[in-house]
Amino acid sequence: MVSVKNIIEVIKQRINEKLPHKKAREKSPDLIYAIGDIHGRQDLLRALIGKIKQDISEHDHNSIQRTLIIFLGDYIDRGPGSKDVIETISKLKIHGAELIFLRGNHEAAALDFLLDPNKGANWLQFGGRETLASYGVSLPKEVSDVEDWTKYGKAFLKKIPARHMAFLRSLISYKIEGEYMFVHAGINPSKPAEGQSDDEYLWIRDSFLKSMKKLPYIVVHGHTPEVRPVWDGRRIGIDTGAYMSNKLTAVRLLAGNVKFLST
Repeated sequence: MVSVKNIIEVIKQRINEKLPHKKAREKSPDLIYAIGDIHGRQDLLRALIGKIKQDISEHDHNSIQRTLIIFLGDYIDRGPGSKDVIETISKLKIHGAELIFLRGNHEAAALDFLLDPNKGANWLQFGGRETLASYGVSLPKEVSDVEDWTKYGKAFLKKIPARHMAFLRSLISYKIEGEYMFVHAGINPSKPAEGQSDDEYLWIRDSFLKSMKKLPYIVVHGHTPEVRPVWDGRRIGIDTGAYMSNKLTAVRLLAGNVKFLST
């Protein structure tokens, strides 16, 4: 015998089947830009920011949740305008956009030099001389004496504005947004993506670039210069050697679509 309770449940079920169900509102996508290694090229930075601003203006912001602009590090060294680049990005504001700045290995080397001037010789091997010159600290052709390095370290500390120092110290190692992980150099594919050492986030190359292991995120990175931006399904590489190629590159990510912008 069918109970009254069972009959009521059947009636409710049939009523619900006939009622129109509201479709769940989909979350609006984020509009994300990432900018590759600048390396003291203030001219290219200004040009690329102009392109990004124009691109932002062409989107319907009622259909976008957030606009993010993520700088992947290596703002200084090699090119002639390191001080100007830091001045620009440390004050940069773009209407409606959240700006995020990552640390590159070159910023780490500059801070290491300020903490321990004896590390100056190492920094000079990959562009520190140009950064010091941009702040008005000229070096002789060769510096080997510990006392000399200490002198130049103090000179740099005296010349660099407090805002620039605060900016360099505020840089973060990585940023995760949805399916993307933004990091300067890459990640060690054999370890969990989060919680790796700065040596890996800032310096890794072959073990990341050549690995075929599946990654937990699509990794957006710079650090390794390439003739053109790379998008291979695992990683998006956007260091196009701006300081020597005159080509500074950004990537735009929107609802799974990938587009490159370059100077």
